[in-house]
Amino acid sequence: MTEQKFKEVREILGAPPRHWVGNGFHVFPVFHNKAFTKELSPWLMFDYAAPKEFKPSYERRGVGQHPHRGFETITIAWQGEVEHGDSVGNRDVIGPGDVQWMTAARGIIHEEFHSTDFQQTGGVFEMAQLWLNLPKRHKMKKPRYQPILAKDIPVIPLKCANDEDREKLTGENTIRVIAGDEATYGCKAPADTHSPVELLDIRIANSKVPFDVPIPEGHNTIVFVRRGEITVGEKDKKVEQQGVALMHLGGDTLRLTATQKNTEVLLLAGEPIDEPIAARGPFVMNTHEEILQANKDFMNGKMGR
Repeated sequence: MTEQKFKEVREILGAPPRHWVGNGFHVFPVFHNKAFTKELSPWLMFDYAAPKEFKPSYERRGVGQHPHRGFETITIAWQGEVEHGDSVGNRDVIGPGDVQWMTAARGIIHEEFHSTDFQQTGGVFEMAQLWLNLPKRHKMKKPRYQPILAKDIPVIPLKCANDEDREKLTGENTIRVIAGDEATYGCKAPADTHSPVELLDIRIANSKVPFDVPIPEGHNTIVFVRRGEITVGEKDKKVEQQGVALMHLGGDTLRLTATQKNTEVLLLAGEPIDEPIAARGPFVMNTHEEILQANKDFMNGKMGR
């Protein structure tokens, strides 16, 4: 049996100030000034809308039509509903536990709002949107939309680091495998990805019990605490609510211990894409010239068909 090599913390970032995206998404820019850098590749950006109560309204809440090219957007709903529409004919509503995985590729124009039903009834809203880079060879391919329902996301048990702790476990200590290799997690994840990527929604009912999560060596690993508090790595570095731990590339096992009961973590990992990143507004390409072309195509009505 191969000996485990643990991933250790490179840096911990606290919760940044929130800002509004449109009039419906009050978000933490989780990556701070590290967004759109090779340091977190293949992940580009992460906005998290913490639970917030919205009153019933006749006003649409969200973001109207806007373009994208060169990457993917991944939207996860935990509470409330998100409504999506785009220029290639996709229209969809995702609710608690659902995910929408949109590949903008050569170009798409879309809009995102609270769903009509949620807007009219009101309630608690919580979601995240992630931006995931595409390798150069996929940036100008046809756009694609993957609706991933909660019922289709496999749930596997978290593995206790110590056998003696297993009998103490109560409640839900699980991983929802949204994206990840079947050989690593023993199940087929629903997301079809363009490069090796892990996206894991982790729930830890028990505090002070260490758990081990497999992550391929050489993958950038980002651990975000949605709710509660954790320590991470063998050296037990603390990460508070809405904080994030950036891990070293080495190691094939991530050790997590919740210091509060019913802690929830979103884990992003992936094989770095060793290509230049040119990002401006809604476009992410490899060169400044490609960004200029994206702007021209959008202004001339050549995007999103």
